[in-house]
Amino acid sequence: MKNNAVPSLEGLVRADLDDICADLSEEFARMGGKRLLITGGAGFLGHYLVQAPLHWNEARRPDQAIRVTVFDNYVGGMPNWLKNLEGNKNLRLVTHDMCEPLPRDMPDFDYVIHAACIASPTYYRRRPIQTMDSNVNGLRNLLDHAVAQKDRGKPMRGLLYLSTSEIYGDPPPEEIPTREDYRGNVSCTGPRACYDESKRFGETLCISFAQEYGLQVTIARPFNNYGPGLKITDGRVIPDFARDIFHDRDIVMYSDGSPKRTFCYSADAISGYYKALINGRSGESYNIGIDRPEISVTELAERMIGTAKELFGYKGKILHKVSKDENYLVDNPNRRCPLIDKAREHLAYEPKVSIEEGIRRSIIWYHHAREPVEA
Repeated sequence: MKNNAVPSLEGLVRADLDDICADLSEEFARMGGKRLLITGGAGFLGHYLVQAPLHWNEARRPDQAIRVTVFDNYVGGMPNWLKNLEGNKNLRLVTHDMCEPLPRDMPDFDYVIHAACIASPTYYRRRPIQTMDSNVNGLRNLLDHAVAQKDRGKPMRGLLYLSTSEIYGDPPPEEIPTREDYRGNVSCTGPRACYDESKRFGETLCISFAQEYGLQVTIARPFNNYGPGLKITDGRVIPDFARDIFHDRDIVMYSDGSPKRTFCYSADAISGYYKALINGRSGESYNIGIDRPEISVTELAERMIGTAKELFGYKGKILHKVSKDENYLVDNPNRRCPLIDKAREHLAYEPKVSIEEGIRRSIIWYHHAREPVEA
């Protein structure tokens, strides 16, 4: 495919980081000089969760810097963007699997974001036990550590648990857009249950520890995040379509294309997570996503085709097939759209990146950052 003066990877990422830091100027100022732990920091959301505070540090005195520690098992290897940060004096990388007990020399942290989990249906259905262990045992270990810190007179200022919009299951039409107080329509035995139900129990752990021990714990429920950091091999819909585009073949769709979603660009989502960490009320959950437009999977594919055609002269079309995986569409929600009024009111959260601009940035990122993969 041809390249019509596509913007650079460095320029794209720096622009996103500038936007995140501008949106989080007050929140990062409160975190200045403090210690932050991000579990699963080598994953998709870690891409900007880790880089944003380090970017903010660039214009600060050393004593004002946010000191970031990453725990990850690096099962898929260390991504290039993280390797490039290894020399940063405000970053500490630790190889640790959150399914295991915390390290014996675990230090105290002011803030913790628990993002360690397999989030792609393609992969969590292959490793259901590991998925549940990270969501339940890994979280429990962090909560126990938070209690121990408080007992030592060094209470955490905030612990954020990244849950999921999948805890709602497949809501009926009258519950869409979906509010945080909707209790869900979720199977406890289906092919997605290892992820959905362990996230639900993780939320119960958070609420219980917040109530019994007085911890500052908040919950974020991501809604269909996408953007830089989401590997082209991830198995979710946007990277799957991007994979077809960059193999210069038709986009393959394993459904009729009618399910609808709202898609939230990662820079907006990361702002929401940090706002939930700093501004969220203890024991509360917050939908973090975008509330419009709600588009079908077919419309998503058409928008990606149009953008790829404009940028690279892509000539593919949509091709419908039946998946060989008999569980591919089992328990897949027909619609997913959040009500974000609570996040707007409590957190001052407001997503800004349109679906058109988000798709454009994502395709540019895949053009530059994708790793060679088999067809």
